[in-house]
Amino acid sequence: MAAPFVASGPSGVAVRTRLKHLTAGDEKVLRLVGAHLGSLASKDLKARCRDGLEHSTDTWAVRKRELTPLSSSRWAGSITKATHDQWALARRCQLAHIHNLEAGIHTIEHRLAQPVGQKGTKQGPGGYRSRREWHAKSRRLRVLQDRLTTARADREAGLVHVVRGGKRLARTRHHLEPAQLTESAWRGRWEAERWFCQADGESGKRYGNETIRVSPDGEVSIKLPAPLTHLANAPHGRYVLACRVTFAHRGEEWADRVAANRAIAYRIHLDAGRDRWYLTASWQLPPTPTLPIEVALAHGVIGVDMNADHLAAWRLDAHGNPTGAPRRFFYDLSGTREHRDAQVRHALTRLLHWASTCGVKAIAVEDLDFAGEKTREKHGRRKRFRQLVSGMPTGQLRARLSSMADQTGIAVIAVDPAYTSRWGAQHWQKPLTTTTRKTTRHDAAAVAIGRRAQGHPIRRRTAPPPQHRSDAVGHRTVQARPGVPGREGTRPRIPGPRTRSVPPGRGVNAGHQNAQHRPGRSAEHETWQQESLPLSP
Repeated sequence: MAAPFVASGPSGVAVRTRLKHLTAGDEKVLRLVGAHLGSLASKDLKARCRDGLEHSTDTWAVRKRELTPLSSSRWAGSITKATHDQWALARRCQLAHIHNLEAGIHTIEHRLAQPVGQKGTKQGPGGYRSRREWHAKSRRLRVLQDRLTTARADREAGLVHVVRGGKRLARTRHHLEPAQLTESAWRGRWEAERWFCQADGESGKRYGNETIRVSPDGEVSIKLPAPLTHLANAPHGRYVLACRVTFAHRGEEWADRVAANRAIAYRIHLDAGRDRWYLTASWQLPPTPTLPIEVALAHGVIGVDMNADHLAAWRLDAHGNPTGAPRRFFYDLSGTREHRDAQVRHALTRLLHWASTCGVKAIAVEDLDFAGEKTREKHGRRKRFRQLVSGMPTGQLRARLSSMADQTGIAVIAVDPAYTSRWGAQHWQKPLTTTTRKTTRHDAAAVAIGRRAQGHPIRRRTAPPPQHRSDAVGHRTVQARPGVPGREGTRPRIPGPRTRSVPPGRGVNAGHQNAQHRPGRSAEHETWQQESLPLSP
């Protein structure tokens, strides 16, 4: 299994605020600027996709020179950089699609080679249930092989398929009634998604950005493209919005960067569903040294098990013992993307507040990656389970937790997820269940995750028989410190007279019982001899 490690902190920051009290003229200018730059971005993306693998710095410079007369040098730089990032993202998605097809083909070929009705094992799935299903999967195998051949050919040729505005929104055009949208409402969202109004920052320039400039007092001004300079209401072809902006989150950090003229990137976009304009500011963070895992675990750890609708958490002390009661932080992942993101943020906020209250400086989570589990052929007919796995925000939760924990001084430790739920339920669910508390499988998994982060084995130490404990049949902990020798051993076999008959050779591989910090030696290590009984009174 992979060793636990401290996850790195965030590499950038993005904060958003709303552009309130815009006039009709302001909205008109923003729409014209977004539509004009969006058309240039579409043409540039087409040119970049046409270049394919033959792209170079020279072709990049040619594209930028062609866009400069229609906008400006800085607008052209932002458009070409965004285009290149979008093409690179499409290439990564294309490679992930190829891996998904290869995994599906491998699974189908393995199941087709098994006899019909053959049951699966832990090493692999069995055969299909019927001849009809076998025939249908054999046809699907040919379809996936054809798709894989096409995807590999596109990748070798450097061909990618990109939809500006999103493929999902484009498909919604043909299903307006299920989406509860009219054609005009869909058209408004489609145009808003294809607009372009974002500019990269420049260190040393005034307020960190020459294209979209935000002053310390919240004044927003935009450098208009060349064809729209007649709309300027400020010198040097700039347009100043009538509203003032403030950043409620990390506002002091943003103000410090603006005052020092450090680079800040801005993006202005329209939420067509709410008819609201937003301004997003983002900047990079210098890499921070990772906290040693020993220092992070000095005050214990909180193990967190992520599930489809809640986070199960349990606090462990420095020796791996669960303390207190388990906690659960629920969230609802149905609805829009913004709603799901807000639910995850709220759950993580409550988790971090609890960790700060407990004084714990580390949170242990599983290093989950369901890339190989999302394929349709992995779980066969278990459609609901596949939807459950695909809906779990593993990457989003990991990124959100790392970013939010960095501000509170809490380290995030990623552990190997192998068998945490199974072994946690096997060794910890029953012992932690009491008459007033029912421990779930997820709570026990949180304990297993925390112990693995601390370097402890998940298996609990086996307790001695009740009558051989120092406190007889009373309660006694079965947990020992890692440094205690023989903590995982069994009772030794001591030769000599015994109170019961013991066959020869028993207990040869036994351990040492005096390693449990009990006062004195155990009674079974001493020689016992019965005195003779008196024959007369």
